[in-house]
Formats: sequence, C-alpha cells, structure tokens
Amino acid sequence: MKRIILFFAVIGLTTLSSCDGDTGPRGPQGLPGVGDGDTISEVFELQNVNFQLNQNNEYTIFQELNPVIFDSDVILIYRMSGTINAQTPIWQLIPRTLFLNEGELDYDFDFSAVDFTIYAGGTYNLASTPQFIQNQTFRIVIVPGYFSKGNNLDFNDYSAVVKAFNIDETNITVLNKK
Repeated sequence: MKRIILFFAVIGLTTLSSCDGDTGPRGPQGLPGVGDGDTISEVFELQNVNFQLNQNNEYTIFQELNPVIFDSDVILIYRMSGTINAQTPIWQLIPRTLFLNEGELDYDFDFSAVDFTIYAGGTYNLASTPQFIQNQTFRIVIVPGYFSKGNNLDFNDYSAVVKAFNIDETNITVLNKK
C-alpha cells in the first residue's frame, strides 16, 4: 500500500511540475539595488538666506524637503564661506566652528526624511556679526545610504563629493527661488 501511494505521489509531482501556462503580466519596476548606478544623489541650494531668531533665542533656517528622502539616506550641508572668483565658490562642510574676535560661532544642522534645520550659535551675540547670519548660501547634498558602506570619500571636500556622485552643478535645484 505504501508503494502505491509513493508511486502516485511521484507521478503526481512529475505531472504537476511539467505544466506550463501563459506568462503573466510584468510586475512593477522595483527600487534600484545597491551599487547599480541608478541611484542619483540630489543637490539643493539655499541662496542668500537669513537666519531667523526663534522663540528659544536660537538662529535657525528651516526648510522642508521635497521629495522626501529614504530613511537610509543622509544629508551633507555645505556653507559658502567665500569665493575665489565669480565662478568659484568656497564650500565648507558643517558642522563648523569659526573662531572670531567676538568669540566662537558654530554652524550645525539636523534633518529628518521630510525637512532640515540649520543652526547658528555662539559664545557672543550673533547680531553683532550680521555677515555670518544674513545672506548665507548653503548646498544640501542627499547621499544615498548604500554609499557609506566601505567608502573612503572625504566629505569635507565638496569637489570630491560632486565628482563621486557625478553631480551636474548646472542642474542644482534652488529651494528658495522667488
């Protein structure tokens, strides 16, 4: 009896595994895989923005992100600290501490998937140095999460980041365009 059941089981499996039907519809495109070359770093710019003094006596710049970023992505923010000439800005990664005659000035930021805030704080009244809190320009670079694994890129070097992500600086989105 066991042999007959085994025999029918083998025949049934052979018959069912050799069936072939019509190919179903193609499924939706999935997300790009790690290191597939399809993931694109996004770059945004805030031009000539002023820090606002908030109710906590902090100087901040708040900006929503559109589109939102993935939980695994990170943001790098660079402050334009000067220019070599009209076509060559000097970018400094923040957080950054500046040591001035008035005291220390710190730039910092935080971010979520939907927004970011840039902070300016110091050991003195920042209103006495408006050149550091008014008409500031920042570049915001969204770094895909996979990129941080095993990479030795110097994120302090804006030019190296631009090169590593194949960023076309002629297509940078200005967030505060009037």
